[in-house]
Amino acid sequence: MKTKKILKITLILILIGICLFFWKKFKRKNLKERFKTIAVEKGNIKITVQATGTLMPQNRLEIKPPIPGRIENIRVEEGQTVKKGEILAWISSTERAALLDAARSKGEKELTYWKDLYKPTPLISPMDGVIIVRNMQPGQSITIQDAPLVLSDRLIVKAQVDETDIGQLLLQQKVEIILDAYPNVKIKGTVNHIAYESKTVNNVTMYEVEVLPEKILDFMRSGMTANLKFTIQEKEHILIIPQEAVKTMDNQTTVFVPSKEEKNKKNRIPKTIETGITDGKKIEILQGLSEGEPVLVPEIRFQNLKLKNNGVNPFMPARRGSGNRTSETKK
Repeated sequence: MKTKKILKITLILILIGICLFFWKKFKRKNLKERFKTIAVEKGNIKITVQATGTLMPQNRLEIKPPIPGRIENIRVEEGQTVKKGEILAWISSTERAALLDAARSKGEKELTYWKDLYKPTPLISPMDGVIIVRNMQPGQSITIQDAPLVLSDRLIVKAQVDETDIGQLLLQQKVEIILDAYPNVKIKGTVNHIAYESKTVNNVTMYEVEVLPEKILDFMRSGMTANLKFTIQEKEHILIIPQEAVKTMDNQTTVFVPSKEEKNKKNRIPKTIETGITDGKKIEILQGLSEGEPVLVPEIRFQNLKLKNNGVNPFMPARRGSGNRTSETKK
């Protein structure tokens, strides 16, 4: 019994080995490298580093009252632009509020007297900016810890950039900003600050980078997610070909070009070139090729299988009543 079991296992392993052998042989036979012809053309190459950031105020300032009391009037709304020294609100001190409440019960004349005698305290903007938060309404009591208004001087994008990319970033470098909320709008910006100290985010060393948008558009809001593309290198109107057309042969950068010689069975010959920058898809040609010159780009394809029954796999059972099936590939 034990001998029969071992024999069965051995036969199964032999069958598996035979199947693998013929499958690999079949695959190698039908895998063929083909080439398509393209022309050297002029184009642009831009190398970028991508990161994700958040739109937020460059300086966020909570405006707090100098005295406790009651808010009499707020003169601004959220989104309103204010200037340094502008009066944002009027506040009555606790004593003034008590006096006015007592005078109000004695009549309008008494109330006017105390209003003229005891003036409210102004809440003044300390800088130019935009009101991004209005927390309180007139009539509410307020302490010196409360911040009825929050002011922002301008919006920037703060992003976390991986340490492997941070060495490619420079101050004043061009950046393309695209907000998740407005994916069709591209906003130009520049690198304003690169942090000197790193932060660990999910066990990855990151550096905070501040990007300054050239314009602050009306729809931009603090907290929006922004996708950034830092321009590392950019060249325009240069000779380019697909990256996959370039090979390394005998320590030389080479491409294949069509051969007109009848003796050349492969119909291609290698040509040495000199390349420049690449974005992974296109590569710059510095020497060796000219605009419009044909270059061969490899394609890996499976050959059409010439099987019996007009292309029907003999190992697959035929469908009853369906007859022979054929397939057509359009070029």
